[in-house]
Amino acid sequence: MSAPIAGPEIERLIQALARLPGLGPRSARRAALLLIKKKDALMRPLDEALREAIAKVTTCRICGNVDTIDPCTICRDERRDPKTLCVVEDVADLWALERAGAHKGPYHVLGGTLSALDGVRPEDLSIGALIKRAKSVQVEEVILATNATVDGQTTAHYIADALESAGVKTSRLAHGVPVGGELDYLDDGTLTAAMKARKPV
Repeated sequence: MSAPIAGPEIERLIQALARLPGLGPRSARRAALLLIKKKDALMRPLDEALREAIAKVTTCRICGNVDTIDPCTICRDERRDPKTLCVVEDVADLWALERAGAHKGPYHVLGGTLSALDGVRPEDLSIGALIKRAKSVQVEEVILATNATVDGQTTAHYIADALESAGVKTSRLAHGVPVGGELDYLDDGTLTAAMKARKPV
């Protein structure tokens, strides 16, 4: 076992950074060194931002988004179309759809996907709250925007079955050739999905 390269405070900073997605031990060391070198320009503002986030960020009790207000900014927006409810796995997916301007209605964050391998059951996700929301008089369509993974598709099928009695239209995001994509570079699953989802022109 190698000896520590720095004091315990620096080691603790490196270990904390290494837990972030996309940062391994090497990247965490580089990030820590940069923060230390630029303490006033980077580390102090980051410290302030983290403290403020800890104090103010909360989870929306309606949709599961994260914001500094509850209900969140999206749920409070009266300009949104309440007839279409978009279901996503995680807040990151919600943010991606918002960046693209792809959905103009409210959202529902599941908090993950069903997974027999990881022991994630329907009661571990916010599926019950989704069914309740879907039965609202305002909701006419539930868009299942789960990822095109095995767990994402399993979750979408489970929700679609559960919503059959709600009397709402259920739709799923199309999967296939991305805009600007070349067929030669696509995997077999994407090509098959694109062929099945073909439309008349």
